[in-house]
Amino acid sequence: MKTVLVPTDFNVESLKIIDSLVVTNKPQDIGIIFMHAFKLSDSITDMLMLSRRSKDYENISDEFYAQAEAYKKKYPNHIKFIGVEYFYGSTVAAFKNFIDGCNATCIAYPKEYNFKAINKYSIDPKNSLMKRNCLKLKFR
Repeated sequence: MKTVLVPTDFNVESLKIIDSLVVTNKPQDIGIIFMHAFKLSDSITDMLMLSRRSKDYENISDEFYAQAEAYKKKYPNHIKFIGVEYFYGSTVAAFKNFIDGCNATCIAYPKEYNFKAINKYSIDPKNSLMKRNCLKLKFR
């Protein structure tokens, strides 16, 4: 099974990449992790509260979850899971650990990928972190 990281702002449109991922990887099963990266705050208080970041999940609409579920039902024999993760950090070493922790084998993003911040600490992983350490795939 291949696990694919997909950078996103959790817009429902970002889920359209799933069709391309399934077609490209057939007959291999895939797991898909939609992720968003945040720079760590310089505030000690923010650092102490990092484990309580449930408010970040408020950025994900019910429609996003519903569409993800619909894709799982559309491709039950090809998609093992669809998940959501946040990466907190700004170094390549930390991102490599994140990739390893997710068991990701590649990073995929739409060819016309446009980063959209969801809060003031959002960072574009394409420009800052994804420069090495993982296979990158671009899809239409």
